[in-house]
Amino acid sequence: MSSALPLAAERRSATPLVAGGLLLLAALALNSLVDSRQALLLLVGGALGLALYHASFGFTSAWRVFIVERRGAGLRAQMVLLALAVLLFFPALGAGSLFGQPVTGFVSPAGTSVIVGAFLFGIGMQLGGGCASGTLYTVGGGNARMLVTLLFFCIGSLIATQHVDWWFALPALAPLSLVHSLGVVPALALNLAVFALIAVLTVVLEKRRHGALERPAASATAGLQRFLRGPWPLLWGALALVLLNYATLALAGRPWGVTSAFALWSAKAAQGLGLDVSAWAFWQAPANAKALAAPLWQDITTVMNVGIVLGALLAAGLAGRFAPNLNIPRRSLLAAVFGGLLLGYGARLAYGCNIGAYFSGIASGSLHGWLWVAAAFAGNTFGVRLRPLFFPGESVKPTLGGC
Repeated sequence: MSSALPLAAERRSATPLVAGGLLLLAALALNSLVDSRQALLLLVGGALGLALYHASFGFTSAWRVFIVERRGAGLRAQMVLLALAVLLFFPALGAGSLFGQPVTGFVSPAGTSVIVGAFLFGIGMQLGGGCASGTLYTVGGGNARMLVTLLFFCIGSLIATQHVDWWFALPALAPLSLVHSLGVVPALALNLAVFALIAVLTVVLEKRRHGALERPAASATAGLQRFLRGPWPLLWGALALVLLNYATLALAGRPWGVTSAFALWSAKAAQGLGLDVSAWAFWQAPANAKALAAPLWQDITTVMNVGIVLGALLAAGLAGRFAPNLNIPRRSLLAAVFGGLLLGYGARLAYGCNIGAYFSGIASGSLHGWLWVAAAFAGNTFGVRLRPLFFPGESVKPTLGGC
């Protein structure tokens, strides 16, 4: 036993070196195979993974805690995230360029498919145990259960690509950018007012339930040590995610997205098994057809997703918490399967996930981002009620839904 403990510590101490080495080698390879911009996007993904892990910046848990306990610190951090994002993004999108690079936002139709897709995604968040970014960074952090969620996330995405032409034909408003329809300043004022209103509402509801706001947990580390090993305050995470999304906009010409890569990975795997997905309407769209025909290392979202996983692996190693556990209860495993399928299917119907539709969608001034939030929150509320079926140790309070 005594010899096993130093060996485990040695493995943990080697994890940051392995993760950092893989990131560096992958960046050098991308610089050679594609260009320096693709290599930089991989490193931005790595920084996103580190920030997500160290700040534990989860959308799923923040919503569940508010729904069940009326604790709103996580939701308020999300409002800070969105406020900083629109302050940076709206002027650039209004101008149409950033540092000389043409830029466009994620602006999609707001309609039936978004409502249904975001609702399903919200249920999947609570059953699968994470969102799109959350799935990636927890996989990188060594959570074996989330590998199952990720696998079925990809499968659900592929299934959706066979159906989305039917869903997209259902009633919907045309894509609407608040930045272009209202102007940069009015759009900023409107969005900032809504973020403030939501934050104030969480404060009122939390105080009504508990009498006072929850205090942040104390950290055993500080300064540079805390930056490297974590845990970070939520506001550090919010600031890092905004700046890194802004860097993505500057480098890629569009905001950060996650789930389009899951559909692409599963489509390429299906092709390898003999299924001709290129005949499906979704994969005949010019951009999708081009991505399907090209190597994966040319896909920006794939490269950034790989970076997120490696960045989270690096963070987990620095924190000394990389310790995969394969002992997954059967009900929890079943929830990961169902949740992953709902996450993948819902994301494609809704033109994105908590990143592409919520964070980057609202940062783009897209009306569909706000519709996504409303439908996804309703889905999370329903998903919370389902969780005790798969996680017997949990219970939903009878007052759930009240103040």
